[in-house]
Amino acid sequence: MKIGLESWWKEVLWEIRWYLFLERHPKKYVGHNPLAQLAMFLFFLLPLLFMIVTGFALYGEGAQAGSWSHRVFTSWVLPLFGQSQNVHSWHHLMAWVVVSFVMVHVYVAIREDIMSRQSLVSTMISGWRLFKDDRK
Repeated sequence: MKIGLESWWKEVLWEIRWYLFLERHPKKYVGHNPLAQLAMFLFFLLPLLFMIVTGFALYGEGAQAGSWSHRVFTSWVLPLFGQSQNVHSWHHLMAWVVVSFVMVHVYVAIREDIMSRQSLVSTMISGWRLFKDDRK
């Protein structure tokens, strides 16, 4: 079932209320809920893409001018950030964003397995998605 953008954002807000213990019962989702989708995009995919680009830029700086990574990445990434140290600092910061996201993700997955009506952690282990009741 496809949902519209407005409806998707309402689901995101509903999930925020659920995680803040403001809703009594969780909703069922076969895959990731809308808040998880948004978090995966903002705190995992975008930082990883950023780290790939800045990582190749830093690698190209060490490989020197003329290398493929210097031509493709270093020539525009370093000037964009001002200097190499700034790129290194942002690259390092994004690594910590990803590490922090992984820790929060593990906590939320275990919390959802315990508090919601569906099995999340055991699904990762067994491959079978189970629901604890018949409510929608």
